[in-house]
Amino acid sequence: MATFLYQLGQRAFRRRRWVALLWVAVLAVVGIGALSAAEAPDDSSSMPGIESQKAFDLINEQFPGSEANGASARIVFVAPDGQKITAAGHRSAVDRFLTKAADGPQVADVSSPFDGPGLSKDKTTAYATVTYKTKDDEVTDASKKELEGAIEEVRDTGLTVEVGGSALATEAPAGMGEIVGVLVAAVVLLITFGSLAAAGLPLITAVIGVSISLAGITALANAFGLSSTSGELAMMLGLAVGIDYSLFVVSRYREERAKGRDPQEAVGLALGTAGSAVVFAGLTVVIALAGLSVVGVPMLTKMGLSAAGTVVVGVLIALTLVPALLGFWPNAVLARHTRRGRARKSERGPRIPRIRIHRRGRQLRRSQEAGEGHAPREGQAPRENREPRKREEVGSWSIRWASFVLRRPVAVLLVTVVGLGALAVPALELRLGMPGDEAKPTSTTERRAYDALAAGFGPGFNGPLTIVVDARDADDPKAAVETVAERIGATKGVVSVSSPQFNEAEDTAVLSATPSTAPTSERTKNLVHTIRDERSATETETGATFEVTGTTALNIDIAKKMQDALIPYLVVVVGLAFLLLLVVFRSVLVPLKAALGFLLSVLASFGAVVTVFQNGHGASLLGVDQTGPIMSLMPIFLVGIVFGLAMDYQVFLVSRMREAYVHGEEAGQAVVSGFRHSGRIVVAAALIMMAVFSGFMTAGDSMVKMVGFGLATAVLFDAIVVRMVLVPAVLALLGKRAWWLPGWLDRLLPRVDIEGEALNRRAAELPAPTGESHHDMARV
Repeated sequence: MATFLYQLGQRAFRRRRWVALLWVAVLAVVGIGALSAAEAPDDSSSMPGIESQKAFDLINEQFPGSEANGASARIVFVAPDGQKITAAGHRSAVDRFLTKAADGPQVADVSSPFDGPGLSKDKTTAYATVTYKTKDDEVTDASKKELEGAIEEVRDTGLTVEVGGSALATEAPAGMGEIVGVLVAAVVLLITFGSLAAAGLPLITAVIGVSISLAGITALANAFGLSSTSGELAMMLGLAVGIDYSLFVVSRYREERAKGRDPQEAVGLALGTAGSAVVFAGLTVVIALAGLSVVGVPMLTKMGLSAAGTVVVGVLIALTLVPALLGFWPNAVLARHTRRGRARKSERGPRIPRIRIHRRGRQLRRSQEAGEGHAPREGQAPRENREPRKREEVGSWSIRWASFVLRRPVAVLLVTVVGLGALAVPALELRLGMPGDEAKPTSTTERRAYDALAAGFGPGFNGPLTIVVDARDADDPKAAVETVAERIGATKGVVSVSSPQFNEAEDTAVLSATPSTAPTSERTKNLVHTIRDERSATETETGATFEVTGTTALNIDIAKKMQDALIPYLVVVVGLAFLLLLVVFRSVLVPLKAALGFLLSVLASFGAVVTVFQNGHGASLLGVDQTGPIMSLMPIFLVGIVFGLAMDYQVFLVSRMREAYVHGEEAGQAVVSGFRHSGRIVVAAALIMMAVFSGFMTAGDSMVKMVGFGLATAVLFDAIVVRMVLVPAVLALLGKRAWWLPGWLDRLLPRVDIEGEALNRRAAELPAPTGESHHDMARV
C-alpha cells in the first residue's frame, strides 16, 4: 500500500497539469449533468415492513385516484376574543373562502366546517380541509398562490387564519451553517499551519470535492430517487472529511520537507504514509455509511450511499489533486521562515554560523582555543555527549500532555470513563418519535395552527389515527365496518370516531379516531398498541381486518423499526470496521479499544441530545421553542456518521504510534511520538468537524439543529476526550501488549504496510538529505 501510494503521489506531482485538467473535466461533466437533470423528488416516507405503510398501500389500492399521502392544507379560522365564528359576518367570510378555494386548480375537495366536525364546541374555532389531486411536490405555484390569495381575503375581515398541512408548508430558514463552518475551518487551519497557502489548499480541495459530489447527486437524483436530504448530508460530510484528509497529507508533506526532502520525494513519502491513513480512514467512513442499507429504510440507504460516494471523492482528491497542487506551488505551503531560509541558502550557499562576541563570549572563545571547556553541572552529561534538545520536545503541548497521561494512566482513565458515563445517563430516558408542527417556532403559521386546533378541539386532534378496514371477506361488509368503528370508539383514550368512508365496491372503508392525548405523548403510543392488541377479537367476530395508520401511528412504527435495527446495524458496522483495523494495526486490543471508546462517546452524545432536546435544559440557548421526543432516525444516523469519523481519528493518531513502535521505539515512547506528529493535527481536524456541524445549529428547523448538535458533541467527546485522553491512558497501561497479535492470525492477515517500511528501506539506500535542522523542523 505504501509503495503504491508513494508512486501515485510522485506521478501526480510530475503530471500535475493532466491531473488538474482531469478534475476540471470531471467537474464540468457532472455540472452539465446537474444543470440538465430533472428536478429531484421530495423526501420519500416509504417505510417497508411496518403496519402503517401496509395501510397506506391498501388505501392507494382500494381508493384509486386518492393518494394516501396526497397534498392537503388545513385552514384554521379563529374568531376575535369574545366573538363566535358562526356570527353572520364571520360565517359569510368563511363561505366565500370555501367557494374560491374549491375553484382553484388541482383542488379535489374542500370540506366545510359547518357541515361536519370542523367547528369547536365553544364555536370560536373552525377549520376547513383543502385536498389536492396530486402529491406535495406536484402542487403548482399557481395553485398555491390561488389558495394564499383566498386566505388573505379572509384575514382582511378580522379573522385570524393559520395554515397547517403539507400543501403550503413553509421552508425553515437554512441559517449560515456552511459559511460559518468554512470560516471557522479557515481560522483553525491558519493557526495550525501559520501559512495562508497551507490553510487554503485543504479548503479549496474540499470545496471542489463537495461541488463534484453535489453536482453528481443532482444529476442522478431523478433516476435514483435521491432527495434533497441526501445532498445536505453529502455536503456536511464532504466538507468535514475533505478538509481533514487534505490536512493530513499537507501536514506530512511539510514534515518531510522540513527533513530536507525535495518536493517530489516529500509528496511521495507524504502519500505513502499519511495517504495510507487517509485510505483506511475513508474506508471506515464508507463502511459506516453504506451499512445504513441494513436498516431496510430506502431513504436512509440512499442518504448513506450518496454520502459514501462523497467520501470516496474526498479520498481520491486527497490522493491525486492535492499532490498535483503541491507540484504547482511546492514551497507555498511551507512556513514563511522556511521559505526565506531556502531562498537564502540557494543564493548564498551553505550557512556559516556566526559567533556573537560579548564579555563572557570572549572568555568562552579563549577557553575553546586553549582546548578547555566548561565543566558540566552536577548530574549533567558533558556537552559533547548530550543530544541536541529539540524545540518541539520542550514546548509542544501535545508531548507534555502525552507525558502527563503516561505518568498517571489509571487516574486519567477513571476520570474519563466516569465523566462520559455520567453524561450518558440521560440516554436511558431516550424517547423516539418524529416531531411535527408542534416543534416548529411560534413564528410559523403551522405552529400557530397546531396550537389553535389543540386549544379548540383538544390535544389529540392534531394526531388522529386513520383506521383502514378491509371487509372484503366479511359476510356483511357495512355491518362489519360499523362494528369495528364501535369497538374502537369504546376504547379508553379515544375521544371520537368519524363516519366511515367506503370505496366504490363498498368493501373497504377508512375512518378516523381522535385520541385524547397529544401525538407525541406516551399515552397515545400505548393507545395505538391497545387498539392493535384488541384487533384479533374484533376480526374473529366480524370477519373483517383493519390496520392502524396516520402520521401518529406511522411515527410510532418508524421509532420501533429504528430501535430494532440499531443493534444489528452496530454489529455489522463495528464488526467490519474491527476487521479493517485489525489489518491496519495488526493488533487485537487496539481495534477493540477503538470500538469501546466509540461506544462511550456516542452514548455520551445521546445523553447530551436528550438533555437539551427532550428534557429542555439549555434548549432556549439554541433557539428550540418546544422539546419532545428525539427524531426516530437520530440514533442510527448519529451512530453511522460518528463511527466513521471516530475511526478517522483512530487511524490518524494511532497509525503514527504504530509507525514509531514498528521503527524500534518503546511502547510508551511510541505514544509520545504519535502525539508529537499527529496530536495537534487531530485536534485541528476535530475542531474543523465541530465547526462544520455546529454551523447547522443556526438553521431554523429544530431537527436540523438536533442533528448538528448531536454530531458536534459526538466529535467533541470522541476526538478530544476518547482519542486524546482515553487512548493514551489505555495504551500506557497495556504497554507492548497493545500490539500483540497471535502468530497464526499474523500469518493469515494481509500486509498493507501502512507504516511505510518499504519506503524506509528505500530511503536507507539513498544519500542522507541535507536541509534544515531539528529546530527548523519543529518550526514547520
